[in-house]
Amino acid sequence: MARIILQPRKARPFFHRHPWVFAGAIARIEGHVADGDPVAVYSHTGQFIAHGLYNSRSKIRVRLYSWEEGVEIGPALFRQRLAQAVRLRQALSYGEAPEGGCRLVFSEADFLSGLVVDRYGPWLVMQLSALGLAQRREWLVEALRDLVPLRGLYLRAEKGIGSLEGIELAEGVLWGEPPPEDLTIVEDGLRFVVDIAAGQKTGFYLDQRENRRRVGELCRGQRVLDAFCYSGGFALHAARHGAAAVLGIDGSEAAIRLAQRNAVLNGLEAAVRWECADVFDRLTELVRAGERFDVVILDPPKFAHRRQAVPEALRGYHRLYRLALRLLVPEGLLVCCCCTGVILQEELEQLLLETAVAARRDVHILERRGPAPDHPIAMTCPETGYLKCLICRVL
Repeated sequence: MARIILQPRKARPFFHRHPWVFAGAIARIEGHVADGDPVAVYSHTGQFIAHGLYNSRSKIRVRLYSWEEGVEIGPALFRQRLAQAVRLRQALSYGEAPEGGCRLVFSEADFLSGLVVDRYGPWLVMQLSALGLAQRREWLVEALRDLVPLRGLYLRAEKGIGSLEGIELAEGVLWGEPPPEDLTIVEDGLRFVVDIAAGQKTGFYLDQRENRRRVGELCRGQRVLDAFCYSGGFALHAARHGAAAVLGIDGSEAAIRLAQRNAVLNGLEAAVRWECADVFDRLTELVRAGERFDVVILDPPKFAHRRQAVPEALRGYHRLYRLALRLLVPEGLLVCCCCTGVILQEELEQLLLETAVAARRDVHILERRGPAPDHPIAMTCPETGYLKCLICRVL
């Protein structure tokens, strides 16, 4: 097995069990290594740190999976990690119902960097963003089949992963039956159709489960705007909790069709109005038309993948916040969601403060929220805390 020797003063994060070794941390490689091969990582003084999988085509040169010198990477280690992940979700009572949904495996938070597995009833959806795991996906499939009762396992390729990791994956069924087109899950009594094959992410935004519930509770009797509504999660929770009127906007025709379908499925088709439009343009039009809302929900897609793109991403959030503040009545509620992990919580809050000051509005943060508990945040890898959700009162 090849040895990765780190640069001086670069080993501390990995002794603390951060799983990403970037190219700049590596001093040299001792021995021959091919992409996807297991390697052992050592400090510059020769102290063992961890076992990982190597990829010269990725900025993350080594993803670490075992910090025990005697525990090398193999089927037994992956089975142990997967079993541990499954036990956590069972303890949380997520996904146990026949039509339940949950994140079964959350990559670095479950010590399986580059692997996401979502459960939709008896179907699993796997996303692979690490070459080494993609090469060993048969091990993962076999273990999941033993650990979870399922009818099928579907592979989704993360957008852009081919250029980032050198992975070429064909989407489709890895094992068992293909998912039905009308696959539905139940969330807090609401039914949602999940498009595993063509929907966004793995078909549904499971990380927002608790936030949808909480925001819905605050919408009784209110006029609600759900911007970037996708399949209607926030909008339908608001409608079910008795909102006076709900408008859902998304730029994707497929998403709006799915939202309309979900509204009919729940008998709420008369309670929500859906519009397919560029969200920025439509919000601008609503401002010009003098429209006002009691609750504005902003849940945009990821605006940046790297820190270098953060300034441009913040300009996008600034524009959204400025429009939302003009649409909100005094004492209205603003829900700001951000899934752009490279933007820090304090950066987001500072931006909201500056936008509010410029608009001569006062903002009180009522709740700082994150992802649902089936998306645990690993203290050793703070990047797992990517989702930020602020519930604010705007005066």
